Amino acid sequence: MSLRALATAAALGLSLFGVAFPAHAEKVKVTDVLGRTVEVEAPVQRVILGEGRQMYFVAALDREDPFKRVVGWRDDLPKADPDSYKAYLARYPQIAKIPTFGGIKDGAFDIEQAIALKPDVLLMNIESKVASDEAQLVDKLASLGIPVAYVDFREKPFQNTEPSMRLIGKLFGKEKLAEDFIAFRSAEIARVTDRLAKVKDLKRPLVMMERAGGYSDDCCMSFGNENFGKMVDIAGGKNFASDLIPGTFGTVNPEAVVASNPDVVIITGGNWGAYVPGGAWVGLGPGSDLIEARRKLVNLAQRPAFAQTKAVKDNRVHAIWHQFYNSPYQFVAIQEMAKWIHPELFKDIDAGATLKTLHERFLPLPYEPGYWVSLERK
Repeated sequence: MSLRALATAAALGLSLFGVAFPAHAEKVKVTDVLGRTVEVEAPVQRVILGEGRQMYFVAALDREDPFKRVVGWRDDLPKADPDSYKAYLARYPQIAKIPTFGGIKDGAFDIEQAIALKPDVLLMNIESKVASDEAQLVDKLASLGIPVAYVDFREKPFQNTEPSMRLIGKLFGKEKLAEDFIAFRSAEIARVTDRLAKVKDLKRPLVMMERAGGYSDDCCMSFGNENFGKMVDIAGGKNFASDLIPGTFGTVNPEAVVASNPDVVIITGGNWGAYVPGGAWVGLGPGSDLIEARRKLVNLAQRPAFAQTKAVKDNRVHAIWHQFYNSPYQFVAIQEMAKWIHPELFKDIDAGATLKTLHERFLPLPYEPGYWVSLERK
């Protein structure tokens, strides 16, 4: 075979005489969630994750080897979600050697280190845009041929989750898998919304969502009409803070909570020992100790903002894994919250089974329970 024929075969990714040649990456233009057009060599082979928790979507698309493209990542996963990090570390011990970065918003992102890693793309969350603009990070990297693409599962997840997954699917050469995930997510949300749509004159219980309850002594961080606030609405409730918080995140006055007398209280929790050792937060996540989590939930329910509310008196106080707020897995939280808000309407819904199916179909780790707990024992 001539050298020209061999080169042509390699370029086309053909297999000749039993030898497989990888297809070459080619320049593609993609649009990120901020509407920016980004030119990238795809499929990308070397990726820097602007946040470690971006592994939640990377793992869903690179299940067979979720770290094969990751040449650097922010150092937040072991701190914000140590249970998931330990599970990944046990199965993929090489991740301990992946170079780490501080947060861009904290001014701790090492641009020289990023350049040295020669990434095909840097993935950034949109909440980092202001800080990256101030540091002229995107322009500096662009001048060296390193593109930056923005994704979002946190600020406006019900607007940006699907386009973010499609963007990553395109960059990874996993478009079909991304669409399969999107279809699965959509169908699982529809199991809730379709049923609610059939209820005439639906009564929406008032729900107080507390963000990271017990993380500090203050009360009460909450959500506006996005993220968990939007999940309340999708699950058939009325989010107490929607009219009080204009954006995605904010704080509400404890006296206002008392006056509103919510029907249901839902607190987000995680294992935050790295941030607040021995804190009052409700430790949730894969494999968490639910007996200890419930003990902490009981204590949080007795704070002045909640102690005399209808929710506490009726034992309708719950806690759910905080990281549902920052991942494409929100549909699982919606199902469990729907069951808490409308227990009779959704008594047959099993969010745990949905989460197990998510792991079996898309994720590299086996499912472990530990993502939610209730004041009332089940």
